[in-house]
Amino acid sequence: MVKKKKTTIEMPVLNTRLVAATKVIANDYNPNKVAPPEFDLLVLSIKEDGMTQPIVTYYDETNDVYIVVDGFHRYRACTEVFHLEELPIVTINQSLSNRMASTVRHNRARGTHQIQSMADLVLKLSRNGWKDIEICKHLGMEMEEVIKLKQATGLREAFSSHEFSRSWEEFEARYYPGEANE
Repeated sequence: MVKKKKTTIEMPVLNTRLVAATKVIANDYNPNKVAPPEFDLLVLSIKEDGMTQPIVTYYDETNDVYIVVDGFHRYRACTEVFHLEELPIVTINQSLSNRMASTVRHNRARGTHQIQSMADLVLKLSRNGWKDIEICKHLGMEMEEVIKLKQATGLREAFSSHEFSRSWEEFEARYYPGEANE
């Protein structure tokens, strides 16, 4: 029997603490941008689930500030939307080059959602009684996206409880109120 060698890793997450929001600043190199719908979804996530991940920072001793390495959009949501006076942070002690690499690793490691997996998830929510409008709200989707994802799972079951309109105008009035005369 071959014994596996145990690996030890740093665990900054075990040292999460609250610091004054005024002591946390953005870095000047983050290539990640978030579109408004995804930012709104992040805000909804924090509102409904609370702050589930700390902001990863580097402590700049010279200026007595914490520079964001990962979590800039959480930082923005907490300061601009929720107006928090304290933010949950963890710190890493890395060189600037390593912090830049860390930012990119954190961003890219989140991955992307696969179409079929998202379609299956939408179908499961629908089976659990969620209406299309609820799926839109809670997953940050447009109605058209939900319908396309349902189509990807097969029309019959996905639309079995869907109430079809008799006309396109009726459909638009129901799912896109206020946009008909724009």
